Amino acid sequence: MTRPAPRGGLLRQRNFRLLWIGETVSGAGSSMAAIGLPLLAVTVLRASTFAVAALTAAAYLPWLVIGLPAGTWADRRPVRPLMIACDAVAALLYASLPAAAWLHMLTTGQLVAVALLAGAASVVFATAYQVYLPSLVGVAGLVEGNAWLQGSASAAAIGGRAAAGLAARALGAAAALLFNAASFGVSAACLLRIRAPAPGPSPAAPVLPGRAWPGIAFVARDPYLRPLTFYAAAANLAYAGNLALVVVFLIRVVGLGSAVAGLLMAAGGAGGLLGALLAPRLTRAFGTARALILISLGAGLAGLLIPLTGPGPLIACYLAGSALIAAGLAAINVIAGSFRQGYCPPSLLGRVTASMRFLAYGMIPLGALLAGALGTVLGVRNALWVLQALFAAASLFLLAFRIRAGRPGPRPERERGSGAGQ
Repeated sequence: MTRPAPRGGLLRQRNFRLLWIGETVSGAGSSMAAIGLPLLAVTVLRASTFAVAALTAAAYLPWLVIGLPAGTWADRRPVRPLMIACDAVAALLYASLPAAAWLHMLTTGQLVAVALLAGAASVVFATAYQVYLPSLVGVAGLVEGNAWLQGSASAAAIGGRAAAGLAARALGAAAALLFNAASFGVSAACLLRIRAPAPGPSPAAPVLPGRAWPGIAFVARDPYLRPLTFYAAAANLAYAGNLALVVVFLIRVVGLGSAVAGLLMAAGGAGGLLGALLAPRLTRAFGTARALILISLGAGLAGLLIPLTGPGPLIACYLAGSALIAAGLAAINVIAGSFRQGYCPPSLLGRVTASMRFLAYGMIPLGALLAGALGTVLGVRNALWVLQALFAAASLFLLAFRIRAGRPGPRPERERGSGAGQ
């Protein structure tokens, strides 16, 4: 039985409120790390463009290695202990960086290793979290719940990115990462206080690699999830390349300082908050399908402003482009994520999520490495032109027939047992 949405909004529900607080705090810490690691590499270790891009690649490479098994674990294990363990591991990993810096032992190799291992913890956490949320809010609360979480994640990204640049300037790039380590401790503490039962069978259930196949088959055959997955893969390939180069671009090409670059990235990310807040209204106004198409097209075209960024007034190109991209991606995450959580059979949700993210997030390390190679060969600005053009073209995947037809999406109660899920 699904849990009905509480009256007065989900923030009145204690368990959801704890999850929301923990995710918001850890999201701010993660945003600090996403800026802090490249800043550490660029300003302290003097790493090359390709080495900086490799940090982004390392953070998402685990999706290609353990992405599918993570879905099986999430479907066949209690998910809350998995999430708490992942928070603890991430906290220790990020705390090791300032410790190594204080001992004068910090290397680029350690940065890559921390990004890789923390990325593995993130894979398991993110997959388990997608399975856990429906048990807290029910199908009726998914859009509101995802909107709250995506909105707070966008707000946390704004604060985290700004704080990363300011903290790096005030305390040093390594010491600033202690905030990230502490944020995962807050997330773990919030999860420990949640008492709602988590979905999933007995912990004694075996986990076999072949168990991932039903999730893969569901996505491959489904006329809705398949184009969504292809879009996410193409968009992530290009957008990850943009993120891998943006610190190098703003500091070495545009000529900004660490603090200004962090503030600029934070201001650009403000669009994500607006996109998350507007997502429910856009879905009601246009339906799931049309909203996704319109948003993806708008975000793709807006990205072409970023390579035009320069000193002085041309900084506005970065602000506008990054804000509109952030708004579009936040809205897409809310709409597509809520659709998937309500549409998929509960027993397959973890594996379907992992199957989609295996391809979608698996493109991120490839996009980061591609960006590093393009930036080395063509120059950073020219590489951004190529990547943003690819990002704009990704929206073409959403013009698949079943989505273009404009249906708002199937009702889970009616189509959840369709042939694609058998």
